[in-house]
Amino acid sequence: MAESEQRTKDGCNTTPSKETMVKQEKRDSTLTNGGKGSGDDADSLEELPLDIGEHYLVRRSDDSWHPAEIIQTRYNENESHYEYYIHYDGHNRRLDEWVPRDRIMSSRFDMSEIERHDRNSGTDLLALDSSDRKITRNQKRRHDEINHVQKTYAEMDPTTAALEKEHEAITKVKYIDRVQIGKYEIDTWYFSPYPEEYGKQPKLWICEYCLKYMRLEKTYRYHMSECTHRQPVGKEIYRKGTLSIWEVDGREHKIYCQNLCLLAKLFLDHKTLYFDVEPFLFYILCEVDKHGAHLVGYFSKEKDSQDGNNVACILTLPPFQRQGYGKLLIAFSYELSRIEQTVGSPEKPLSDLGKLSYRSYWSWILLEILRDFRGGTTLGIKDLSQMTSISQTDIISTLQSMNMVKYWKGQHVICVTPKLVEEHIKSSQYKRPRLTVDNSALRWGAPPRKNVKLSKK
Repeated sequence: MAESEQRTKDGCNTTPSKETMVKQEKRDSTLTNGGKGSGDDADSLEELPLDIGEHYLVRRSDDSWHPAEIIQTRYNENESHYEYYIHYDGHNRRLDEWVPRDRIMSSRFDMSEIERHDRNSGTDLLALDSSDRKITRNQKRRHDEINHVQKTYAEMDPTTAALEKEHEAITKVKYIDRVQIGKYEIDTWYFSPYPEEYGKQPKLWICEYCLKYMRLEKTYRYHMSECTHRQPVGKEIYRKGTLSIWEVDGREHKIYCQNLCLLAKLFLDHKTLYFDVEPFLFYILCEVDKHGAHLVGYFSKEKDSQDGNNVACILTLPPFQRQGYGKLLIAFSYELSRIEQTVGSPEKPLSDLGKLSYRSYWSWILLEILRDFRGGTTLGIKDLSQMTSISQTDIISTLQSMNMVKYWKGQHVICVTPKLVEEHIKSSQYKRPRLTVDNSALRWGAPPRKNVKLSKK
């Protein structure tokens, strides 16, 4: 079960909080005491407001201190104090959170201090590493992916930067802290556009079978005693042991799919599909027991994608992550593409976790083929694409990350040796999926299409 920090159970308010005016010596004393504070910070009788937009050092749950921007405030009536919604500088927005005043240092933080140090997500500003090691561009990219370091606006092209700023303004503050779904209470990561009366609740209760959302536990308990659903709507197309996958048409089951999208948005930053679900199919992965089919994750795909995408959105709920379910969903999407005789690619941009999962899956598939290839002819990018249903663009980027392709005479050429393949397979980056698709357990036929051809994307 996901761990949850204690948060307010009341509505939100924008009345400003108050900041204790503590001298610099007390800040130094706080540092000396391990950052816990001496009580002067938290228990002062008179406080002055913290300004929205200002930066302070904030203590995270692991007791490390990081610079953070004050985004919003709200009043916790139960605890009789204000809380602050903060964004940790240089970190993914999913780490944004509401914190009480005693986790914020008294003095403002001078952001110019950061400019004198590397901004890596593992850095505690109270224990900065002064080493001046140089890393390669690939190492930095991999570090940023693993640690979920966001690009700055300066690193984006102007159009992307403008869209990012607009997206961030709309979704800047996350009010729903937690959701209860089945036996799991899960910390949320991002803003989701639930209706006003639900979207400002610190916690929502969600039926894991029909996905109806509720504000009160008593309403949830009553609903669970009355709800007749024990599995997703739609039709079951895959069953292997305790795992099943259901296909749900957004046109036929609109409310269910909209509720699924609202839930998913709490854990996906750039997801934009909320209400226009009719052009999409949804594939719901469940764990089945005597009580019913419990939601694990899903992916959606357009019924007719003009861009050749075989996945629009993909998500594994946090309690089930790092157990192989994400790669199972990815493999399933490519198995459907294989049956349809098409080549597919996930819709971009991928989330940070999505990038890692897809890159790991692509690497495994390609290394398996390259290791076992014994053909008398040369194996090309197009051949790999037709064998795997992975787009040529995705294959090239994956091989480039492993230094296994070169650009020669206007085209990309695979350049590998058996030794290089084995080195990658034995490396820590190579991860064989825990779960794979059993074709014999799949009960699905491709929908009829006119002039079906392999995509050249």
